[in-house]
Amino acid sequence: MSNTSPLIRLSSDVLCLQCNNPSPLTGPGTNTFLVGQNDIAVIDPGPDDPDHLEHILAAVPDGARVTKVLVTHSHLDHSPNARVLADRVDAPIYAYGADGTGRSDVMQDLGERADLGGGEGRDHRFVPDITLVDGQTLAHDGQLLTALHTPGHYGNHMAYQWGRTAFTGDLVMAWATTLVSPPDGDVSDFLASCRKLADAGLETLYAAHGQAITDPSQRLADLITHRTTREAEVLSALRDGPATPSALTEHIYAQVPKHLWPAAQRNVLAHLIDLTARNMVKCEGPFGPDEKFTLR
Repeated sequence: MSNTSPLIRLSSDVLCLQCNNPSPLTGPGTNTFLVGQNDIAVIDPGPDDPDHLEHILAAVPDGARVTKVLVTHSHLDHSPNARVLADRVDAPIYAYGADGTGRSDVMQDLGERADLGGGEGRDHRFVPDITLVDGQTLAHDGQLLTALHTPGHYGNHMAYQWGRTAFTGDLVMAWATTLVSPPDGDVSDFLASCRKLADAGLETLYAAHGQAITDPSQRLADLITHRTTREAEVLSALRDGPATPSALTEHIYAQVPKHLWPAAQRNVLAHLIDLTARNMVKCEGPFGPDEKFTLR
């Protein structure tokens, strides 16, 4: 087997396994969570990694059984192992929907009529056995798991609330801000999802990458401020004249290592789309990531 981080007990009913898939976008690797004591829900089984699958199965406590496989969203570092695991343990896969569902109306329209690029790391084959709606509860191990539709990073993104904790996938992480890459990512949706979690009275957030967040209110406030600051920087740069997303990225992210600029440019494009929808900027040519944008 490949090496993985040791099994970590986060509480009496939550275990965490970290997959050995570190990268600039996954940080130290994808966290897989096992929730429950007798009936186990596995959240985000991870990438197509047979070794990680065997670690998950080995982590199930003696006498317990996996009854649910939950996926936060269909990126390749989260969902491919779900079907293999579900078949091994004879349990259904739960998620918001198949890959590509949950996009905002703005992104759905643009995705159909403009070449926005993007699509980084999509698990195109992902289809759950059972689809969930926002606020739906699942009886699990004597308690309730609540599904929270939290798009922004991805259209079909779900967080799962368990008491005063929530498993937040890629929406909220401690180690980095979230990639928002159109047409799957949407700034307005991201901010709305952050505010939804802020209103939920949570004490701890378990992200799919990195450490637990023990001060959710502060972290969520920081993420909202970060996005509003980036928006202000985009508008400020456009006051100097029309610019492409690439040029804006070089200006705004000048102090960020250049190997991160492609991801940063996707975030800039997301802000430009949001600002266009709010009639604050416009695209000078056919809408696209290589066109110039200007203030209205």
